[in-house]
Amino acid sequence: MAGFVANTQIHGHSVRELKQRKGRKERRQNRLLILLFLFSFPPFLLPSYGQNKKAVELYKKAVDALSNRKMTESLDLFHQAVERDTGYTDAYLKLGQVYEFMRQPDQAFQVYQRAIGQQPDKPTTGLAYQFVSAYLLKKGNYRVAIPHIERYQKLFPPQSLQWKRIDRMLQTAHFGEQAIQNPLPVKPQPLAATVQAFPSQYFPVLTADEQTLVYTVLKPEGDEDLMVSTHKGETWSPPESISPLINSINNEGTPTLSADGRTLVFTVCQGRAGYGSCDLYISHKTGNAWSEPQNIGPVVNTRAWESQPALSADGRRLYFVSDRKGGMGRRDIWCSDLGDDGEWKPPYNLKSINTPFDEASPFIHANGLSLFFASEGHLGMGGYDLFVADSTANGWSNPQNLGYPINTSDDQAALFVSANGTHAYYSQEQAASDGKQRSKLYVFDLPEALRQKVRPVSYLKGLVADARTKKPLNATIELIDLSTNQLITRVQSDPQTGQYTAILPTGGEYALYVIGPGYLFKSLSFDFTRKREGEGLTMSVPLEPIKPSEGGAPARETLNNLFFETGRYDLADKSRTELDRLVKFLEVNPTVNIEVSGHTDNQGGTANNLELSKKRAQSVVSYLAKAGVAPNRIKSAGYGETRPVVPNTTDENRKLNRRIEWRIW
Repeated sequence: MAGFVANTQIHGHSVRELKQRKGRKERRQNRLLILLFLFSFPPFLLPSYGQNKKAVELYKKAVDALSNRKMTESLDLFHQAVERDTGYTDAYLKLGQVYEFMRQPDQAFQVYQRAIGQQPDKPTTGLAYQFVSAYLLKKGNYRVAIPHIERYQKLFPPQSLQWKRIDRMLQTAHFGEQAIQNPLPVKPQPLAATVQAFPSQYFPVLTADEQTLVYTVLKPEGDEDLMVSTHKGETWSPPESISPLINSINNEGTPTLSADGRTLVFTVCQGRAGYGSCDLYISHKTGNAWSEPQNIGPVVNTRAWESQPALSADGRRLYFVSDRKGGMGRRDIWCSDLGDDGEWKPPYNLKSINTPFDEASPFIHANGLSLFFASEGHLGMGGYDLFVADSTANGWSNPQNLGYPINTSDDQAALFVSANGTHAYYSQEQAASDGKQRSKLYVFDLPEALRQKVRPVSYLKGLVADARTKKPLNATIELIDLSTNQLITRVQSDPQTGQYTAILPTGGEYALYVIGPGYLFKSLSFDFTRKREGEGLTMSVPLEPIKPSEGGAPARETLNNLFFETGRYDLADKSRTELDRLVKFLEVNPTVNIEVSGHTDNQGGTANNLELSKKRAQSVVSYLAKAGVAPNRIKSAGYGETRPVVPNTTDENRKLNRRIEWRIW
């Protein structure tokens, strides 16, 4: 998609800035090549056999002017030489070099083409082939570029370093041509005009529910800040500074958010105490206020360059780009995990992702598996292309190019894909009327071909509060995979508002626990074994206090992740997650005694239901006793079909009535 913003870094430390440095280096090399060429071949020795004498004379004067850095004069003399002798290949080559030096690529392309046409198989046209091939690739004219690159490659011995370098260009041209012939249905739409309030806005990130947008803006005075906008009905609110503690008179940029929008990591390159040229800073949101940003520390930040952060949904894994030692290339993607002690662990290099070239702007999808990133090293359409790789049991999968027109011959720098895999957000550059580049925020529907590569996730959000007083609570929300009993994610609710957001993977059965000190834990069950598109769920979670108020009824909860065969009382293996959670609760609260009660629907006969409910409750008590809970702290009871929570009128209602409860006694 032409014009993806390349400024994925705070101002002056961007992908574009890297490109500019490379361009300056290449121009210095071109300058050196010109001087070396001049001093290696004095004017009287330059090839001139068979040329018009006046043209040769003009050529020599042009070379003299060039050696004295009189570029305009040199340009005019070379033009006179080729006008005198239109077959003067050496003059066309020199003229192309001058146009290159003067940063006039279109003119250089024209005269180099002329030189190639005159001597297509001569080694002396190698420089012309090099420029023309690169020019055509940059323009995305792959079909025309291919024969030029093929002829260029024949000038060098097979498998030589130069031959291999040209072969990479050839692979890029073939890939680009194939991609253009198989475009994806992508139709970008600009975000609301209210969001586009600055000369440039870029690097958008969103919360899992797509209701909060944070992005970098470039103000007219050159200051970069982080702005936030919220979705109001059908549109976005006007942007506001994210926080006076975060934004400063210096530049802040490249934000990343946890799924709930309450953990922020961003880049600072000057103005705050740091360890290197650019460092990562972290801030946490409580209520509506962000904390004072803190340097993320010397384990992640070094004397080198660290930037372009990407947080996992739960905020416990951080991807970023660094040019520190020990990488595969100059700028690599690294990863650090947050330990249970709240400290970031030493970063490790994503060796199967990184290349000897540069990688940039990682983004980890809310599913925790799909890593999007930009790369110069993997096969693409030229420059930086966007790729996706998946985390598997055997490491990262082979990165896949996102295809055309998401990728083009221009640099593509960053992409944010919504949790449900439906939308992709990015920044696109456009030339303004004053000739300066401006960037705006865009969104497009992710094509089905790419959506299939992104495992969508659901999210659960809502409020955690005291069931009796309705006071918001600071609680821990944990998601457990019932098949493996492994923790998938752990997040905290906001201590001031009780708000929480937890990611729910699609595929599989999961238990979600909401735990607050002094309260019974809430157990929720999610069965996503059937194919399911990512959908958001909203659910308030009332927690019952262990000690109710004077005269209040004893607290009780339902164990929603216990599983029995129909008509049987044997606990299925996947019930261990729930039972172990109950054991842990009783260990943490040693003065609490509980009754475990069994309940059924009205199917199967009253007497049978009563007996079944007793046996199921006893199965739970037996498990607790074997796990070390004192028998005098636990008792069982069966109530059969006598205490339904809803009428037994539907299958769904009957399922709710088939339950195991526990209460304080």
